[in-house]
Amino acid sequence: MTEDVAIGAEGGSTENPGTDSPGTENPAAENPGTVTLSVPSPDAPSLLDQYTAHYPEWVQEFARKYFTKTLTQFLLYGNVRDLVPTVGADGKTEFVTMRDFMTYDLFASRDIIIFYDRSAGIHFADKNSQKDFNQALSGYDTIFGTEYAKKLPKDPVRVLSVLENYFRIRLADGKRIACVIDYAETVIPMAEASHYSSEDRNALVFLQKWAHDPLFLSSDFTITLVAENLTELNQQLVQSAYTAEIKIPIPGAEEREKYVDYYLEGREDEFKRHSEVAPKRLASNTAGLGYIQLRSILADVLENRRELTFEVLSGMKKEFIEAEAHGMLEFVETKMNLDMVAGHREAKAHLRDAAVALRTGNPDVMPMGYLVSGPVGCGKTFLINCFAGDIGIPMVTLKNFRSQWQGQTEANLEKILSLLEAMTPVAVMIDEADAALGNRDSGGDSGVSKRVFGQIAAFMSDSKHRGKVIWFLVTARPDYMPVDLKRQGRAEEHIALFYPSTRDEREELLRVMLKRTGVKVKVSDVPESLLNGDKTFSGADMEAFLTRAKFRAAADGRNKGKVTTRILQDVVDDFIPPTYPLEIELQTLVAVLECTSRQLLPEQYKVMDRETIVRRVEELKRLVS
Repeated sequence: MTEDVAIGAEGGSTENPGTDSPGTENPAAENPGTVTLSVPSPDAPSLLDQYTAHYPEWVQEFARKYFTKTLTQFLLYGNVRDLVPTVGADGKTEFVTMRDFMTYDLFASRDIIIFYDRSAGIHFADKNSQKDFNQALSGYDTIFGTEYAKKLPKDPVRVLSVLENYFRIRLADGKRIACVIDYAETVIPMAEASHYSSEDRNALVFLQKWAHDPLFLSSDFTITLVAENLTELNQQLVQSAYTAEIKIPIPGAEEREKYVDYYLEGREDEFKRHSEVAPKRLASNTAGLGYIQLRSILADVLENRRELTFEVLSGMKKEFIEAEAHGMLEFVETKMNLDMVAGHREAKAHLRDAAVALRTGNPDVMPMGYLVSGPVGCGKTFLINCFAGDIGIPMVTLKNFRSQWQGQTEANLEKILSLLEAMTPVAVMIDEADAALGNRDSGGDSGVSKRVFGQIAAFMSDSKHRGKVIWFLVTARPDYMPVDLKRQGRAEEHIALFYPSTRDEREELLRVMLKRTGVKVKVSDVPESLLNGDKTFSGADMEAFLTRAKFRAAADGRNKGKVTTRILQDVVDDFIPPTYPLEIELQTLVAVLECTSRQLLPEQYKVMDRETIVRRVEELKRLVS
């Protein structure tokens, strides 16, 4: 790479000797505050740190890797469709589109900037470059017998072939070139090697060849691929030592506050008249949103005069994030709290302590995650939903992110994890976790479950997420879950829930269910068979009894539809227990084995020999299967 190019610095000048082609515009010359990516002189490292300090961290990382002079191919992924903060000609921060940032900041000193995507085809940052390309294309047509000058191709293989010819001609002339390939997942999509199409193979070979081409490496030349998700791209290219991956994160609280101040400049009083949310509070309460989404909120207040309350802001944030996650994340909205949970005293006590730690700003004492197990109907999901009402941070539930299309499942999960990282602090509940999270040993799905498992496991074990992303893995069969997810450092606390085992617990559960269903019957008038413990009833069973009793009362027509002791007794006598007692026993015992706190266990299991439980579990598994 040449070393006669300086970094444009505020208050200084940018010299580009030997590269002033006729008519080529150099936006950096018009903006002395622009920091551009061109090969620096030997004293540039300190200048690099000095003059990139006001840019986002991803830009600084891009610059550092570029100036190693060993890489020409970069992959930008993540929040690539958002605005980018930069410094305007007046020295103030402003926010521009990614394309404008690349044109007027990142590659401002390049002689030629080329953009390509499958929809728009090849296009240029300025008319002079377009004219120069058209002239070169006429020569290409003459040599290869094509007619591209009349109609430019858009398909990747022909485009990359034309571009390679053009690059070599202009780089030989000493020109500095940047090429941006947007929506790169449509050019080099993720696929198993055996499923590559001819076009996929050819496009991949072009890019791999360019990444270590001697002419390209020795010139001021950069290829930038842009995509939202790494997992949607061909992994041979992503994992290549010749490709640098640069993640663009969703803006944090400090960045959002700067954008709010930038957007509201000169209109602060107008905003205050229509918002009970102060600008700083707005920035701190919009974790997970990008600049464009913030702009939508602010514009709604300023232009539409919409009154912005905390409730309205919460609803807009929920709508934006769920849309961004394509419906794969859903906020848990509840007015319940742990006081509404019957039984499970020890589990509730532990969760209340956790809620206090979160509300008082002590996230470092929190486990990375919880495994919540127990037989069906014992209230696992209900308990976590109630906990969401106590913790003071948002809770989301992870919905089905799996897709029939190759690579899309991993891309969906990558999108979800990026959002969760930006939304911190946040709690995440995954119901039926044994089925949702995959396994390291899973087979028969082209390795999708293995890759899903790897993504989740790596994210859960990242210590920087402790107390910021709290996982609740809910399952009736924790024995189906891989040990890697249940170990310390991931789902550290294992909470086991059980059916009520004492009369007090059964009466407490009954009172809750009477209140929930609206049945007005005294506990003393309830059939004794519901409370004496001869049969084990879950909360779901009791709710079903009471609902059936309401149905019968409405159909009876007597007593104005009121549930009586007689009706309730008839329902209990008529009830036939489900025909899966072995499954219930198995789910109960595997929960006992999984529990990490002796206090959470019912008395009969505290004194039960563990080896006896293991033998019974193995016997039940054989019987059930």
